[in-house]
Amino acid sequence: MLQFVRSSRWASPFKYLNSQSNLLFAFHISTTAESNPSRPPPPPIRVSLTESSGRGVFATRTIGSGELIHTAKPFVSHPSLSTTTSVCYLCLRKLSNRTSSKAQCVAFCSEECEEQSKVFYEVEKQTDWSAYNDYCCSQGLKYPMLAKRLACMVISGVATAESLDILQPAILSPEMILQMEKEFLLLRSVFKEAYVTDEQMAFLTKQWYIGVLARIRINAFRIELAGGLYEDLLSSAAAAVEAEAAVGNSVYMLPSFYNHDCDPNSHIVWIENADARVKALRDIEAGEELRICYIDASMDVDARQTVLSEGFGFRCRCLRCLSGD
Repeated sequence: MLQFVRSSRWASPFKYLNSQSNLLFAFHISTTAESNPSRPPPPPIRVSLTESSGRGVFATRTIGSGELIHTAKPFVSHPSLSTTTSVCYLCLRKLSNRTSSKAQCVAFCSEECEEQSKVFYEVEKQTDWSAYNDYCCSQGLKYPMLAKRLACMVISGVATAESLDILQPAILSPEMILQMEKEFLLLRSVFKEAYVTDEQMAFLTKQWYIGVLARIRINAFRIELAGGLYEDLLSSAAAAVEAEAAVGNSVYMLPSFYNHDCDPNSHIVWIENADARVKALRDIEAGEELRICYIDASMDVDARQTVLSEGFGFRCRCLRCLSGD
C-alpha cells in the first residue's frame, strides 16, 4: 500500500504547549458538551500526538462517510479586497439585504454580525486604509488583511498578541521577509496617522508582524462558498470552483490540528459563510487519524509541490502529486 506524505500545521515538539496541556485540550474537546446537557454532543474526535507529525486529530469512534464531524468558527477572517462590498465584513456571507457602513464602504449581513464586528471594527473605522489596501491589491497580497484585522483585535483588547503563536509557521525566504517588512512599515504608519498610541501599538513590532504572517500563510483557509443547495461534499467542491466562489480567507484553531494527506479521509466545506464544516469523505475507524488535503485539487504538479515545500520544506512524493492525477 502506498504511504502518503503528511505534514502538520501545528508546531512540534511542544514549543508553546507541553504534553500535559495538550492532553488537557483533548480532554476539553471531549467533555465540554457533557458538562452542559443543553449543548450538542461533543465531536467524535480527540487531539493527541502522532508518530511523526506533531499533534493530530483522531476518531474516538467509527465515523460514517458523509458524517458531519464538527463545525468551527474562524478566529480571524477577512473578505477578499474584490468582495469587500459584496459579502459580510464579518462572516463572509454573500449579501442580499445588508447593513452598510458608509464610512468604510463595508457591509454586514445582519445586525448581529455588525454587533460582533465591534471587536475589531471600532479600531478599523477610525483609520484610512486606502493606501494599505491599494498596496496589497497592487502586489496581489491577501494575508496582510488578516494580519491587519488581528492587529485591530489586539488593539481593541479582545485578542492577545500571542494568539496565533501556537500555530506552525511557514518557512520564509529572504525575499518574503523583505516584502513583509514593507507591509509592516505601512501598517504601522496607518495606525500612527489614526492616532493609535505607542502604548497601544507596543506589540506591533517587525518580529511580531513577520511571525504572524508566517503562521497565517500556512494556516489560512481560502473560503469558497458552495451554497445551501450543495450538502454533498463533491458537489460542493465542484460548485465552488464553477462559481468562482472564493470570498475571503480565515484562520481557525481546531481545524489547524488536522494534518495533510493527499488522499484525505476528511474535508472542510463552507456552505453559506465562514463557519467551517468538517465532514468525513469515507468511513473512518475508531483510533484512525483524520486528515485533510491542504492543496487545491485543480493545481498542477508544480503548484502542488510549491505549496507543500513553501510551508513544510519538502516535496510531496505521493503518487497523486507526482503524476498530476
